[in-house]
Amino acid sequence: MYSAILTRAPEHDIDPTIDRVAALVELLGDPQKSFRAIHLTGTNGKTSTSRMVERLLRELGLRTGRFTSPHLHTVRERIAIDGQPISAVRFVEVWRDIEPYVAMVDAQLEEKGQSRLSFFEVLAGFAFAAFADTPVDVAVVEVGLGGEWDSTNVVDGEVAVFTPISRDHERWLGHTITEIATVKSGIIKALDPAAIVVTAEQPEDAAVIIAGAAHARGARVVAQGYDIEVVNRTVAVGGQLIDLRGTGGLYTEIFLPLHGAHQAQNALLALVAVEQFTGGGALDGGVVEAAFADVDSPGRLEVVRRSPTVLVDAAHNPAGAQVLVDALGEAFAFHRLVGVVGIMADKDAEGILSVLEPALDEIVITRSSSMRSMDIDDLADIARDIFDEDRVHTAEHVGEAVALAADLTEQGDSDQIASGTGVLVAGSVILAAEARALFRRD
Repeated sequence: MYSAILTRAPEHDIDPTIDRVAALVELLGDPQKSFRAIHLTGTNGKTSTSRMVERLLRELGLRTGRFTSPHLHTVRERIAIDGQPISAVRFVEVWRDIEPYVAMVDAQLEEKGQSRLSFFEVLAGFAFAAFADTPVDVAVVEVGLGGEWDSTNVVDGEVAVFTPISRDHERWLGHTITEIATVKSGIIKALDPAAIVVTAEQPEDAAVIIAGAAHARGARVVAQGYDIEVVNRTVAVGGQLIDLRGTGGLYTEIFLPLHGAHQAQNALLALVAVEQFTGGGALDGGVVEAAFADVDSPGRLEVVRRSPTVLVDAAHNPAGAQVLVDALGEAFAFHRLVGVVGIMADKDAEGILSVLEPALDEIVITRSSSMRSMDIDDLADIARDIFDEDRVHTAEHVGEAVALAADLTEQGDSDQIASGTGVLVAGSVILAAEARALFRRD
C-alpha cells in the first residue's frame, strides 16, 4: 500500500494550492474539524518543537495526534497517536477507508487535465482521517512546506507556532525572508475566539510580516524576546538544565535531554504553545518536568555510538548547520572531529559546508540513496574550495564513509585518540536516517 502511494508525485514536487487536499477532506467529512489543533511552521526546529508540544499535551492527559515530516525510517513515524507511530494494522485499515475517496478526487483532477493527488496531499488527508477515527483530543500538525498553500493548512490551528525563519526551499517559497515569511504566515487563521501566534525571535523582515498577518486576522502575538524568554541554560550530563519564562510564569531547572541553545528555544515555544492552548495560565511544574525529561528528537545531534563518538544530525541548510556547530562547541569537547556529509542537489551546499568547516578537521563526502542527492564529485569539488584539498575525502556509500571517517579520527595525536575523537554525519534527513540504521537506531 505504501509503495502504491509512493508512485504519486513526491513531496518535493509540489502544486502550491490547498484546493486539491481540501476536495479530499471534504469527501472524507472534514475530519480535520473533529479535533483541536496546534499548527507549526518555520524553517528549522519544527519537528523537535512538535514532539515537545505533543509530549506536554500527553502529560496533561490529552489524547494526541502528531503529524510531522519527513520520516527517518518508516512513513508511520509521520502519523503518531499518543506519541507512537501509527501501527501497521491501523495504517492498512485507514488506507482502505480513504482509498475510494482518493480515487474519486484523482478522477476529478484527471478530468481537468491535472495530475493525481501527490504523496503529501494523500498523506495529510490520511493523517486527519486517522486522528478523527481514533479519536484524538488535539493534533499537533507540522507543515510540510511553507504554510499558506501547504496541504496541512486545511487545519485551523488555535495556536500557530513559528520557529526561526531563514532561507530554504527558495524555489517555492521565494528568495527573500519577506517572501518566505509571507507564505509561512498563511497558517494564521481568523478564528473566534482569536488564534494565538507564538513565535521565536525572528529576523526583522519576518517579524514584521508575522505581526502584520496576525493583526489582519485578529490573532494575538506572543513573541520570544518580548513576552517570553529562555532565562538561563546550563550544560548538563546528557542535555541541559533550562529556566523558561512563559506567559504563565517562570519554570526553573527543567532538564531537557537535548543539546544546544536551539533546543532550549524550541522548548520555550512548546511550553508557551501549550500554555496558550490551555488558557494562558501556568502549567503544573511536575507536568513540565516529566514531559521535557521524556522528550527525544531522533536524528538531531543524536549520539548513536561511543568510541569513537558518532553523532547524527539532520541539518540540511546553513541555518541548521550553524545551530549544529554552536551546540557541538557547547556540549562536546572533541579534539578531533571528522565529518561525513551528503547534501541534496537543490540545497545550498556551499553555505552548509562553509558553516561546518571550522568545526571539522577532515570531511568525507558521500551521498544518500536518494535520487536527489548531489553527485559526490560535484560536492567534493565544492568542499575542496572551502577546505584544504588534503582534508577532503570521498566514499560512495554511507557505511563506507562512516568507516573511513572513524579511521581518520585515529590519525590525530595519540594522546587525543578515543576520548576526544568523533564522527559527525550531517547534510540531509535521509543521510541521517541511513547512518542511524547502520547502528540499529531504527
